Amino acid sequence: MHRYTLRQLDAFVEVARDRSVSGAAQRLHVTQPAVSMQLRQLEAAVGTPLVETEGRRIRLTPAGEEFHRLALAALAQLKELDDAFEQRRSLQRGRVQLAVVSTAKYFIPMLLVTFRRKFPGIDVQLGLGNREVVLELLARNECDLVVMGRAPEDIACTALPFATNPMAIIAAPTHPLARRRNAPLSMLRGESFVMREPGSGTRAAMERLFRSHRVPIKAVMEMPSNETIKQAVMAGMGLAFLSLRTVRHELAAGRLALLDLQGLPVLRHWYVTHREGKKLSPAAAAFKNFLVEEGGPLVDAWS
Repeated sequence: MHRYTLRQLDAFVEVARDRSVSGAAQRLHVTQPAVSMQLRQLEAAVGTPLVETEGRRIRLTPAGEEFHRLALAALAQLKELDDAFEQRRSLQRGRVQLAVVSTAKYFIPMLLVTFRRKFPGIDVQLGLGNREVVLELLARNECDLVVMGRAPEDIACTALPFATNPMAIIAAPTHPLARRRNAPLSMLRGESFVMREPGSGTRAAMERLFRSHRVPIKAVMEMPSNETIKQAVMAGMGLAFLSLRTVRHELAAGRLALLDLQGLPVLRHWYVTHREGKKLSPAAAAFKNFLVEEGGPLVDAWS
């Protein structure tokens, strides 16, 4: 049996993450030559090339692609081993790998600060992305917990709601519809919309809503950032469908207007999710319980 070191596997997985030795070295807090040496030693142990250069980037060989898949599974198993024995230790220290969809960034930092006051020894490592990115992390078992707006249907997981997520349509204060009251959703027919990118949970929720009312969506631009979308709406580019958790300050300041439409806001929920059957470490279990027991009122008070 080949003898691989964890350091070699970590170096390979980090290089494979974005096909960059420099990026891997930065995340591992080592030098680039150290990462390159670990790769060479791993390839020598395997007996076949796993990576090859392509200009200034690195590409995985076919053998490297297969090794990457198996290495991720092996590292996940080793993490479960660590977590199992971490249960013997107290909550004076611990680590949680948390992945959240980008819209949750408006309240997650506040929750982390509050949690940190309760458990100062627990380090929560935060990853951010749209729904598609976060689901990939969940599917590959690369995170302990996920915060998202809707539980996945094609991944066996446990999902518990902990806070509400009202979603509605916003406009510039000067938009004609900003003066209407209790207007039907059909009035949006022909209106221009600035939308989140494909793979976003916000976009998926909007598409379901409009499809259910048989109202076509006229998209004038797609943007991967709620902040950029808000600026575009304020500039008069169009309307937008967003979580009201993201626009509290702009609505209060009068820079955006909330459209008064029948059936809106759509009330969804934020969920804390993890793989079904996953044995959470005491630290991860503590953070999950914190969200379920205290997250809702804290989010309501904050946003």
